[in-house]
Amino acid sequence: MTYLKPQRPVAVPGPARIDTLDGLREHLQWAIELEHATLPPYLCALYSLDPERNPDAVEVVSTVFVEEMLHLALVANLLNAVGGRPRLDTPEMLPPYPRRLPHGELELSLLPFGAEALEMFLRLERPAPPGAPAEGDGYETIGQFYAAIEQGLRHLCDRLGEREVFGGDPARQVSGAHFRHTAGALFAVEDLESALGALGEIVEQGEGTSRGEVWDGDQDIFHPDRDEVAHYYRFQELKAGRRYRRGDTPQSGPTGEELLVNLAAVPPTRPNPRLSDHAPGSAIRTAQEEFNHTYCGLLNQLEDAFNGSPKQLSVATGTMYALKAQAQALMRMPDEDGTTAGPTFEYVPPESRR
Repeated sequence: MTYLKPQRPVAVPGPARIDTLDGLREHLQWAIELEHATLPPYLCALYSLDPERNPDAVEVVSTVFVEEMLHLALVANLLNAVGGRPRLDTPEMLPPYPRRLPHGELELSLLPFGAEALEMFLRLERPAPPGAPAEGDGYETIGQFYAAIEQGLRHLCDRLGEREVFGGDPARQVSGAHFRHTAGALFAVEDLESALGALGEIVEQGEGTSRGEVWDGDQDIFHPDRDEVAHYYRFQELKAGRRYRRGDTPQSGPTGEELLVNLAAVPPTRPNPRLSDHAPGSAIRTAQEEFNHTYCGLLNQLEDAFNGSPKQLSVATGTMYALKAQAQALMRMPDEDGTTAGPTFEYVPPESRR
């Protein structure tokens, strides 16, 4: 099986190249933290949407979220392939929001779906400018960060050989047999070819193909008659209220069929809520604490899945349904100043979980 998509231009080297296996493993753990950091903001926007009143927005945000989960799994495969151990059930995964992307510049917040959330998602998924340098730390775009990882992988394979670089246990790989609901591919990483294929899948689903197109190279599973639009351009569709069609470019913008967004149907969820906003024992705080217990349980299930128990992914899927119900109940609870409550995504130590 050939994993590689059309070759992306090689980024100009940045000042600090990844030149040791330990450095590569460290950066891949950062990539896990990066991919996870996007999940709470996407979930807050998704949970605030009513599928009957905002079906187009639900489709876009939910498919992006599923593909971010795919990216998380691919990065875990990459880290396992080079002899690392993916860590997700740690306090570092859930610092208070607003927060910056791990080792990056962009600030993320917990917001209901709306203009402010859309602008945040567009900044998050923004394509790297042509000729942008690879940046393993302090990156401006996610594509530049992954370019630094690609650069490090190639360099280490040239210096040490693929067998030395990809010395991880193959049994820890998570494959497509454990993952569904996306046009993207989840496959085992075992050598440089499959590693570059994983990096290409992550970057192209986010910002489009290397030819500067709005498409990510896959077919849209919900609309089989058209190609799939990359994340950045899906959010451009929501902003413009139109879909991209064949012949459209990043310069033209979307010129296809109308896409309806009803912002009046979105509850005014309190931005960046925290447990400390409410007294212990209050209804909102109790509901938020329940959500946090469930979410941290999900992190534990994912960590187990990526560390030798891949069947835990199906357990994690069931936990996601519980999370959804808890979050939607929170977003119906009146808070202060005309807002509604929302999930806080705060870490609960394992010994304190229910």
